[in-house]
Amino acid sequence: MIDARRLRTLRAVADHRTVTAAAAALYLTPSAVSQQLAALEQETGHALLTRDGRGVRLTAAGEILIGHADAVLAQLERAEADLAAYASGARGTVTVASFATGIALVLAPAIGALAASAPGIRLKVLDAEGDASLPMVLDGQADLAVAVEYRGAPRADDGRLARFPLYAEPFEAVLPLDHPLAAGPGPVAMADLATETWIGPYPGNPCHDVVLLACEQAGFTPRLVHSSDDFSAVVALASAGAGVALVPRSALRGTDLSRVTVRAVDSAAATRRVFAAIRGGAEHHPLIHPVLAALETTAATLA
Repeated sequence: MIDARRLRTLRAVADHRTVTAAAAALYLTPSAVSQQLAALEQETGHALLTRDGRGVRLTAAGEILIGHADAVLAQLERAEADLAAYASGARGTVTVASFATGIALVLAPAIGALAASAPGIRLKVLDAEGDASLPMVLDGQADLAVAVEYRGAPRADDGRLARFPLYAEPFEAVLPLDHPLAAGPGPVAMADLATETWIGPYPGNPCHDVVLLACEQAGFTPRLVHSSDDFSAVVALASAGAGVALVPRSALRGTDLSRVTVRAVDSAAATRRVFAAIRGGAEHHPLIHPVLAALETTAATLA
C-alpha cells in the first residue's frame, strides 16, 4: 500500500528539485525526506529519482507515479472538505498569500465582507509576490493565493491547483513630461518605445515578465537599465528623465504623477491577469468556499 504522505513528499521534491529545499517546504529534516523517499521506492519497487547536477529529477517511473500522486492528493483535499462540511466547519482561519496590490484591491475589502457574511472565518494574510504565493499553496504554507500569471507558473490545466479568475488590469506607459510621446491622440505604440532606456522590475517579478512579453510582441527587447520592484521608485526615476516604464494601473494610485505623463499603450499583452488559486479538490471546503466567493464578489466591483 502506497503511503499518501510519501506521495506528498515526492511531489515536494519534484517541485523544488532538491531534498533540502523540499524538506524546508515540508518542515522536515532532509534525513526524514530521504527516508520517506526510500520507503516509497521500496513500496513501489521502482527508482523514482535520479541525480541531476546538484539536484534530482524524476525517473520515468517517478513521472508516472507523480501523475497519480496529484490525483490522489486532490482527492484527499476533497475528502477533507467533505468531512469539514459534515462537521459544519463554519469557524476557523484561512491563510491567504497575495501580492501587495491584490491585498489592497480585493483581499482587504473581502475581509470586511466576510465579517458580515461569515463572521466565524478569519483570514491570515501573508504578503507574497505573485511568483511566491502559488508554491506556498502547493507546499501547504497557505490555503489560498491571490496570484498573477508569470513565466514558469504551474499551467492552467495543472490538477494540483484550482484557479478562479478575479480581474485583469492594463499596464500603462509612464513617460517623462518632456518625452516626445508625452502628448498625442490614442495609445502609445509599443514599437515607438523600442530605442528607449527602460525602468522596470527585477527578473522574477511577474510584472517583469509582462513588460518583456509586451516588448517582444512589438518586436524588440527592452534595454532595461534601472531596476526596482517599488513602483513609486519607478515613477520617480521616470520623472527624473531616467527612462520609460510600464506600470500596472492600480500601482499608480497614490503615486506622485505630477512630473510624468501616463498614457495607454497599444498592447493587449501589457495586462496583469489576477486569479485566486487553491489546492485542487478544496473548492467546496466550508472555510475556503466563502473566502473565494467574497474575493470574486469584490473583484467584480473593480470593473
